Order: sequence, then structure tokens, then C-alpha cells
Amino acid sequence: MNDLDDMDGLLDAVDSGTEPTAEARAPRRDMPALMRKISVTLTLEVGEARISLHELAQLQADSVVELDTLAGTPLTLKVNGTAIGRAEVVVSGDSHALKVIEIDGLDLDLLGA
Repeated sequence: MNDLDDMDGLLDAVDSGTEPTAEARAPRRDMPALMRKISVTLTLEVGEARISLHELAQLQADSVVELDTLAGTPLTLKVNGTAIGRAEVVVSGDSHALKVIEIDGLDLDLLGA
């Protein structure tokens, strides 16, 4: 769908008094084919803790370090170290995976401009 079709869909919804379709509301994520091949690192940050060097030296295999994140809250989703949203850990087959809760810091439309 091109930009004019997107705009037509939104205008039709306004004219008819109905909600725009999910396709018309969804952000475009088109980019040149070459850019689609660029690898990025996607990470899920559980939290952090600030400890002294003395406490660090005392860590052992059974040590517990409390993090600054409350249990059960969505975790920070990052691309190449930059926060782009929130996610939670899920199990997918025999592996851990992440379920995206929200994306708010990623604008792929600017990459293709």
C-alpha cells in the first residue's frame, strides 16, 4: 500500500464516521531492500544493580543481587543498546523468547527517508 492509499483509507474512515482500519492506522515500515539486510542486536534488559567493588569481590555462585526492576513488570527492549520499547520473557519450544508489549522508540520510516 502506498502513502496515497493510506491517506485515502484514513479519509474514507473520517467521511463515513467509522474507525480507520488497522492497516490504515499501522505505521509504515517499508525500507530499501539493502537496509533490510543490516543486522542489529536485539536485547532484553532485566534490570541493574549498583554495588561496591567490595560487594562485587564477595560474589559467589550462590549469591543473590537484587535488581532495580519489580518482578512481573515488562522489561526494557533494546536495539544496539538503545531502548525501543517493553517486552516480557516467554517460552517458545525449548528456548526463551520475548513477547513485545510496546514499541515506542523505533521509527523505521526515518530509515527509508
